[in-house]
Amino acid sequence: MTPVRFLEGQQVYLRPIEIADTDWYLASLYQPNTRKLTGTQKHFNREQILRYIEGKSQDASTVLLLIALRDSDELIGDIAIQSIDPVNRNANIRIAISSEEHQNKGYGTEALRLMLDYGFGVLHLHRIELNVFSYNERAARVYENIGFKREGVQREVLFYDHQFHDAIIMSILEDEYRASRGHC
Repeated sequence: MTPVRFLEGQQVYLRPIEIADTDWYLASLYQPNTRKLTGTQKHFNREQILRYIEGKSQDASTVLLLIALRDSDELIGDIAIQSIDPVNRNANIRIAISSEEHQNKGYGTEALRLMLDYGFGVLHLHRIELNVFSYNERAARVYENIGFKREGVQREVLFYDHQFHDAIIMSILEDEYRASRGHC
Protein backbone atom coordinates (compact mmCIF):
# COMPACT_ATOMS: atom_id res chain seq x y z
CA MET A 1 0.00 0.00 0.00
CA THR A 2 1.32 3.46 -0.92
CA PRO A 3 1.93 5.64 2.15
CA VAL A 4 -0.10 8.82 2.57
CA ARG A 5 2.00 11.88 1.74
CA PHE A 6 0.34 14.55 3.86
CA LEU A 7 2.95 17.28 3.32
CA GLU A 8 5.51 16.84 0.56
CA GLY A 9 8.84 18.53 -0.11
CA GLN A 10 11.71 17.95 -2.53
CA GLN A 11 13.52 15.31 -0.44
CA VAL A 12 11.07 14.28 2.27
CA TYR A 13 7.39 14.00 2.96
CA LEU A 14 5.45 14.00 6.22
CA ARG A 15 2.77 11.45 6.94
CA PRO A 16 0.49 10.60 9.85
CA ILE A 17 1.80 8.08 12.36
CA GLU A 18 -0.09 4.78 12.47
CA ILE A 19 -0.33 1.84 14.85
CA ALA A 20 1.77 -0.14 12.34
CA ASP A 21 4.63 2.32 13.07
CA THR A 22 4.84 1.28 16.74
CA ASP A 23 7.97 -0.87 16.41
CA TRP A 24 9.79 1.70 14.28
CA TYR A 25 8.88 4.50 16.71
CA LEU A 26 10.01 2.47 19.72
CA ALA A 27 13.35 1.66 18.04
CA SER A 28 13.85 5.32 17.12
CA LEU A 29 13.51 6.29 20.78
CA TYR A 30 16.55 4.15 21.58
CA GLN A 31 18.98 5.68 19.08
CA PRO A 32 21.78 6.95 21.41
CA ASN A 33 22.47 10.20 19.54
CA THR A 34 18.77 11.00 19.24
CA ARG A 35 18.23 10.33 22.94
CA LYS A 36 20.97 12.81 23.81
CA LEU A 37 19.90 15.52 21.36
CA THR A 38 16.27 15.32 22.53
CA GLY A 39 17.13 14.85 26.21
CA THR A 40 15.17 11.58 26.32
CA GLN A 41 15.94 9.70 29.53
CA LYS A 42 12.91 7.55 30.16
CA HIS A 43 12.64 3.99 29.00
CA PHE A 44 9.61 2.85 27.05
CA ASN A 45 8.05 -0.44 26.09
CA ARG A 46 5.96 -1.37 23.08
CA GLU A 47 2.64 -1.11 24.96
CA GLN A 48 3.44 2.43 26.14
CA ILE A 49 4.30 3.51 22.59
CA LEU A 50 1.14 1.90 21.24
CA ARG A 51 -0.96 3.84 23.78
CA TYR A 52 0.98 7.03 22.99
CA ILE A 53 0.27 6.72 19.25
CA GLU A 54 -3.41 5.96 19.90
CA GLY A 55 -3.66 8.95 22.25
CA LYS A 56 -2.00 11.37 19.85
CA SER A 57 -4.43 10.41 17.09
CA GLN A 58 -7.25 11.67 19.35
CA ASP A 59 -5.42 14.77 20.64
CA ALA A 60 -6.57 17.96 18.90
CA SER A 61 -3.69 19.93 20.44
CA THR A 62 -1.04 17.89 18.61
CA VAL A 63 -0.13 17.17 14.99
CA LEU A 64 2.37 14.28 15.06
CA LEU A 65 3.83 13.24 11.73
CA LEU A 66 6.59 10.92 10.58
CA ILE A 67 9.34 12.08 8.23
CA ALA A 68 10.02 9.80 5.26
CA LEU A 69 12.35 9.99 2.28
CA ARG A 70 10.49 10.70 -0.96
CA ASP A 71 12.55 8.31 -3.04
CA SER A 72 12.36 5.22 -0.81
CA ASP A 73 9.56 5.82 1.76
CA GLU A 74 12.17 5.09 4.46
CA LEU A 75 11.19 6.58 7.83
CA ILE A 76 13.91 8.85 9.17
CA GLY A 77 12.28 10.80 12.00
CA ASP A 78 9.26 12.49 13.46
CA ILE A 79 8.02 16.02 13.87
CA ALA A 80 5.19 17.50 15.90
CA ILE A 81 3.36 20.72 16.45
CA GLN A 82 2.06 20.34 19.96
CA SER A 83 0.43 22.29 22.78
CA ILE A 84 -1.62 24.07 20.13
CA ASP A 85 -3.44 27.01 21.72
CA PRO A 86 -6.07 28.16 19.20
CA VAL A 87 -7.14 31.15 21.31
CA ASN A 88 -3.67 32.70 21.52
CA ARG A 89 -2.62 31.12 18.20
CA ASN A 90 0.63 29.63 19.44
CA ALA A 91 2.22 26.21 19.73
CA ASN A 92 5.44 24.31 20.27
CA ILE A 93 7.34 22.39 17.59
CA ARG A 94 9.76 19.50 17.99
CA ILE A 95 11.69 17.34 15.55
CA ALA A 96 13.96 14.30 15.71
CA ILE A 97 15.95 12.75 12.87
CA SER A 98 16.50 9.24 14.16
CA SER A 99 19.94 8.29 12.91
CA GLU A 100 23.17 10.15 12.24
CA GLU A 101 23.28 8.83 8.65
CA HIS A 102 20.26 11.03 7.85
CA GLN A 103 21.51 14.15 9.63
CA ASN A 104 23.33 17.04 7.91
CA LYS A 105 21.51 16.40 4.62
CA GLY A 106 18.83 19.09 4.83
CA TYR A 107 16.04 16.63 5.67
CA GLY A 108 15.29 18.22 9.04
CA THR A 109 15.30 21.73 7.61
CA GLU A 110 12.87 20.73 4.88
CA ALA A 111 10.59 18.91 7.35
CA LEU A 112 10.58 21.97 9.62
CA ARG A 113 9.65 24.26 6.73
CA LEU A 114 6.83 21.94 5.67
CA MET A 115 5.49 21.89 9.22
CA LEU A 116 5.88 25.65 9.70
CA ASP A 117 4.01 26.23 6.41
CA TYR A 118 1.25 24.02 7.78
CA GLY A 119 1.27 25.68 11.21
CA PHE A 120 1.12 29.22 9.92
CA GLY A 121 -0.86 28.60 6.72
CA VAL A 122 -3.42 25.99 7.75
CA LEU A 123 -3.57 26.03 11.55
CA HIS A 124 -3.41 29.85 11.42
CA LEU A 125 -0.86 30.06 14.22
CA HIS A 126 0.87 33.33 15.05
CA ARG A 127 3.83 32.08 17.13
CA ILE A 128 5.68 28.76 17.19
CA GLU A 129 8.34 28.05 19.80
CA LEU A 130 10.85 25.34 20.55
CA ASN A 131 13.49 24.39 23.08
CA VAL A 132 16.96 23.21 22.11
CA PHE A 133 19.61 22.02 24.54
CA SER A 134 22.76 24.13 24.68
CA TYR A 135 24.99 21.24 23.57
CA ASN A 136 22.97 20.84 20.34
CA GLU A 137 24.64 23.78 18.57
CA ARG A 138 24.04 22.34 15.10
CA ALA A 139 20.26 22.32 15.63
CA ALA A 140 20.31 25.84 17.09
CA ARG A 141 22.06 27.07 13.90
CA VAL A 142 19.45 25.33 11.73
CA TYR A 143 16.63 26.95 13.69
CA GLU A 144 18.27 30.38 13.42
CA ASN A 145 18.78 29.91 9.66
CA ILE A 146 15.06 29.18 9.30
CA GLY A 147 14.27 32.38 11.21
CA PHE A 148 13.81 31.37 14.84
CA LYS A 149 14.96 33.98 17.37
CA ARG A 150 16.53 33.22 20.74
CA GLU A 151 14.25 34.39 23.53
CA GLY A 152 15.97 33.13 26.62
CA VAL A 153 17.66 30.35 28.49
CA GLN A 154 16.30 27.89 31.00
CA ARG A 155 19.37 27.41 33.15
CA GLU A 156 20.41 23.87 34.05
CA VAL A 157 16.99 22.44 33.20
CA LEU A 158 18.23 19.04 32.01
CA PHE A 159 20.34 16.57 33.98
CA TYR A 160 21.87 14.29 31.37
CA ASP A 161 25.06 12.29 31.30
CA HIS A 162 25.98 13.24 34.88
CA GLN A 163 25.72 17.00 34.39
CA PHE A 164 23.24 19.83 34.07
CA HIS A 165 22.53 21.53 30.73
CA ASP A 166 20.71 24.68 29.69
CA ALA A 167 17.81 24.81 27.26
CA ILE A 168 17.54 27.68 24.79
CA ILE A 169 14.02 28.95 24.12
CA MET A 170 13.48 30.06 20.53
CA SER A 171 10.44 31.20 18.57
CA ILE A 172 9.34 32.44 15.19
CA LEU A 173 6.36 34.66 14.46
CA GLU A 174 4.06 34.29 11.51
CA ASP A 175 5.16 37.53 9.80
CA GLU A 176 8.86 36.70 10.30
CA TYR A 177 8.37 33.30 8.71
CA ARG A 178 6.35 34.68 5.79
CA ALA A 179 9.00 37.37 5.16
CA SER A 180 11.79 34.77 5.19
CA ARG A 181 9.89 32.63 2.66
CA GLY A 182 8.95 35.52 0.37
CA HIS A 183 5.25 35.44 1.28
CA CYS A 184 3.41 38.68 1.96
